[in-house]
Amino acid sequence: MTVLAMTQEMATLGKDVALGVAEKLGLKLVRHEIGDEVADRMRVNRSLIRRAREGKAGWLEKRGYDDRSFALYGAEQVFDLALEGNVLIRGWGATSLLKDIGSVPCIRVCAPLANRMQWLMERLETDDEDLVREEIERSDNAHGARIRQNFGIDWTDPLQYHLVLNTGFVSIAGCVEQVVHLSRLPEFQPTPASAAKLRGRALEARIRAAFMAPAGGGINVTIDVHAGAVTLRGMVISDRERGLAEEITRNVDGVESVDNQVRVIRGTKVFPADI
Repeated sequence: MTVLAMTQEMATLGKDVALGVAEKLGLKLVRHEIGDEVADRMRVNRSLIRRAREGKAGWLEKRGYDDRSFALYGAEQVFDLALEGNVLIRGWGATSLLKDIGSVPCIRVCAPLANRMQWLMERLETDDEDLVREEIERSDNAHGARIRQNFGIDWTDPLQYHLVLNTGFVSIAGCVEQVVHLSRLPEFQPTPASAAKLRGRALEARIRAAFMAPAGGGINVTIDVHAGAVTLRGMVISDRERGLAEEITRNVDGVESVDNQVRVIRGTKVFPADI
């Protein structure tokens, strides 16, 4: 079962590399499908999710969705796809979400700005360098902001990846061969430990997404998962919320038991419990 995670940077030819790798290894290539699923879960227009990811959504449009739900539903999709296996996932923080699983190579495909501008001008059939530079910078800034907000890292740091490829210097075919070779190394073969870790992370993501559903009311507690056994820790403002956290968790597919260690913050004169 092969799972690969790759970045999704505008005009780096990463799409071509991903297509080549998917064809060589017989993998399903996933990118926009995650955004469509997230949009459906959030009950917003699919084009809004795409514009938001590219940094093109206006301030009024951004009021139509919640950033935290956006990230959690996306993470749920990434982990579920990884569980299915034989997939190459581009973007959606997949390289950050999956890099510590052990069996998932995480790759960044990049290129010098001059190359990116040239490729994008050819694609758009324009010679407006300012327009193209602005488009690339907007996309990069939006991507970097999401990664910093969700994972607290600098997405351009090469230490965040197992392999960094520069299509300004290495051909598409050469990049494909490098990724294929990496995926076949012994250290990236699935093990019982890596499979268990992936299942645990996927179950945690599923629970967090369930908490973000309208019925969950945005519950935010610590979730520890071990072989289907879930421990909840943290603080909530009422017994009802504590009970709801446990009820929602028990109803998530894959949960075998729940140890509810959540504590209730009792009301005070300043912060009554029923506010």
